[in-house]
Amino acid sequence: MADPQGFLKHTSRELPKRRPVPLRLMDWKEVYEEKFSHDTLQTQASRCMDCGIPFCHNGCPLGNLIPEWNDLVYKGQWREGIDRLHATNNFPEFTGRLCPAPCEASCVLGINQDPVTIKQVEVELIENAFDEGWVTPVYPTRITGKKVAVVGSGPAGLAAAQQLTRAGHTVTVFERADRIGGLLRYGIPEFKMEKRFIDRRLAQMEAEGTIFKTGVNVGVDITADELREQFDAVVLAGGATLARDLPIPGRELDGIHQAMEFLPWANRVQLGDDVTGADGLPPIHAKGKKVVIIGGGDTGADCLGTSHRQGAESVHQFEIMPRPPEERAASTPWPTYPLMYRVSSAHEEGGERVFSVNTERFVGADGKVTGLEAHEVKMVNGRFEKVDGTDFTLEADLVLLAMGFVGPEKPGLLSDLGVGYDQRGNVQRDKNWATNIPGVFVAGDMGRGQSLIVWAIAEGRAAASSVDQFLEGETALPAPVTPTMVAQR
Repeated sequence: MADPQGFLKHTSRELPKRRPVPLRLMDWKEVYEEKFSHDTLQTQASRCMDCGIPFCHNGCPLGNLIPEWNDLVYKGQWREGIDRLHATNNFPEFTGRLCPAPCEASCVLGINQDPVTIKQVEVELIENAFDEGWVTPVYPTRITGKKVAVVGSGPAGLAAAQQLTRAGHTVTVFERADRIGGLLRYGIPEFKMEKRFIDRRLAQMEAEGTIFKTGVNVGVDITADELREQFDAVVLAGGATLARDLPIPGRELDGIHQAMEFLPWANRVQLGDDVTGADGLPPIHAKGKKVVIIGGGDTGADCLGTSHRQGAESVHQFEIMPRPPEERAASTPWPTYPLMYRVSSAHEEGGERVFSVNTERFVGADGKVTGLEAHEVKMVNGRFEKVDGTDFTLEADLVLLAMGFVGPEKPGLLSDLGVGYDQRGNVQRDKNWATNIPGVFVAGDMGRGQSLIVWAIAEGRAAASSVDQFLEGETALPAPVTPTMVAQR
């Protein structure tokens, strides 16, 4: 373990400081200042307790060996620490930046103190490993001659592909966009995770033998039948990309967009793509506009931070749920993921958060949105009811719908394959991650529904184990989760 008295000597939780708001709004770089010093991180790692039962293991779907690498960091054994981290997580540089850390929510120290900075130790471990040159290709000990197609290059697809490549199979990852990464590439803003972190991991995977094919819409450019004929197994990892809409009067007006119609343009500009017009702006932007974001979750916050950097005149973020409490709600006791009020870096930067509000109608002129009509709501017997006398109108010339996703896109590949669906409309899978079509498996949001990045990676790893078993009759690949496990959030 780490220092047996560390949590008594160091009671304060310390995280890296965010750059001043006026400074970080001038660029698209990550919001944090320079990395922690090793001394500071080792102090934080020393707070990890000698728990009889380390509940952080249960909080993390990957089964990350958190107490072990906390102890190794505290002792300065960084090389051993990254080996323990990589034993359960293919991409700690992604989870260390993007995961909401259910492990920290279930930290035993968090019962009566601030929890251990698990997520920060994770990201510093992997960054140090890259700096030291310890992240190198891991080659298979043999080549099986079996070919696997992975459809989708988000975290689930990449995790499955890396595991199967290392097992000796020839893996091809198909991505319909022009770059690999899925939502990591075009959904996550640069200020939350710079895309260079994706590129360096892809370089490792290519060196290991994984084949990447971009600009291929599977089901169109290659048919479902061709896919099954050319590959011994298929992993569906296309995500839950069907966005939830808001079918109210005025929805047809120009200036109302899904979040994933808005966010990719900003990322493309930062990647150097020639997508701007004569005004130097991408087709959908917030510069000089009154922006309303409908949806109070992470995607809404991504739209918020992007709108700030593009120079929006004003931004309001609507959430139909009531404002959460400042401290952990009684309905989510330890060690569950707590319902509580959170302030992301984007919320620090400005804008107004409006809770318990429902949008009734979009209004416009000359075919363009000019505002919306809304009212307050309250929860009555599990349903939202209008609060009389709370109607209001708000000006808006850009409305962004960030209300989550309702499942995978069915027309095309899924329909042509003939896969079954569960009651929520996700691709159905059995205990071995297999669909009803022989040799076709599913992992990540396409089978689970919208969820966390840590669940996507865990499912990709587990599905890879089942694919390897299917192809070889046995497997040594780990399977950290089952399809029936319930998400923490």
